[in-house]
Amino acid sequence: MKKWFRSNWSTVIFTIAFIILLVSPDAKAWLMRQAASTGLLNSKISEPKTKNTHTVPSASYTDFTLKDEAGTMVNVSDLKGKVVFINFWASWCPPCRAEFPSIQKFYEKYRSNANMVFLTINLDDDLTLGKSYLKEKSFTVPFLTPGSSIPKEIYDGSLPTTVVLDKNGEIRFHHTGVADYSKDSFYDQMDQLLKE
Repeated sequence: MKKWFRSNWSTVIFTIAFIILLVSPDAKAWLMRQAASTGLLNSKISEPKTKNTHTVPSASYTDFTLKDEAGTMVNVSDLKGKVVFINFWASWCPPCRAEFPSIQKFYEKYRSNANMVFLTINLDDDLTLGKSYLKEKSFTVPFLTPGSSIPKEIYDGSLPTTVVLDKNGEIRFHHTGVADYSKDSFYDQMDQLLKE
């Protein structure tokens, strides 16, 4: 048996690592965070659409409501004039867990900016799981839940999904899947949007 372990030690280590990745959401999140930190998975802020294009009016995809922990309703269409960062997440979702530390870091950097709004929308079936996750990890981002149906232009059912609206309510960033929002390149793009 010792001889077999000596000749197959790498197989044993990879097998143990694979089993840990299968059963541990935090291990999956760590691996995804490493992949996201390369920046290869990130999208970029798009240019604003020209007025001549035939696009869906922003009012149609920003007209939905969210509810905060106190039960106060927020209508996204009322946030025009501000850059709005929207993230859909759930506590059971490994890619959501992977990107959440970067969202927290991004939130800490910009939360005092009066022209920026953070809408981190929890989609757990049991909301106590989402609240427990934030508390366990000491995340301080806003905890919001849908107060009405969400237009498919904003959210199509994939987690995580992140959307950034410019001050006119136009979608300038739409990314599905894990990403790193704590990079200087993303901050530079946000700073540019805030100046527009």
